[in-house]
Amino acid sequence: MTQPSAARQRILDTAFRLFYARGLRAVGVDTIIAESGVAKATFYKHFPAKDDLVLAYLDRVDGVWTGQLHEAAAQAGPAARDQLVGLFDALSSSCRRDGYRGCAFLNAAAESVPGTPVHERTVAHKQAVLAWVEGLATEAGAEQPAALARSLTLLLDGGLASGALDADPAAARVAQQSAAALVDAWVR
Repeated sequence: MTQPSAARQRILDTAFRLFYARGLRAVGVDTIIAESGVAKATFYKHFPAKDDLVLAYLDRVDGVWTGQLHEAAAQAGPAARDQLVGLFDALSSSCRRDGYRGCAFLNAAAESVPGTPVHERTVAHKQAVLAWVEGLATEAGAEQPAALARSLTLLLDGGLASGALDADPAAARVAQQSAAALVDAWVR
């Protein structure tokens, strides 16, 4: 696999910072070009349209957030039951981060039109997380793994939103406690 060019990396790094801090619509291509220090032709060589850059940004966010979820789950131990609760540690560390503005995917979905590639990418991310949590729920022996997974991912998304809305660090703790109660109720 080839390494991305330094210019492409600068563009993506700039977009990652600006899109998350300001929103997809609020940041124009000219701002990204100026702040990344690349020529307009270089920008369009790597990203023929702004949506191409938005999709690359969402791919990067997906890698970071999914990695944090999987790491938090793994840190909880080898038992899937423990991992279902442990994954909420990612929520806690995420919501405490300086500049936290909520879930980048929920933010992107709110700014995109259903049926567009950007909106479809947000849906694909949420479906992938749901499928992973359902796999853990199945492994844990949940009576209804799909229902438990849906409940936990709704709780996770609610915690992400609450972290941005009220900035109360207790929200992540309460979400994790609620997740533990759900797991206890559904996994015998």
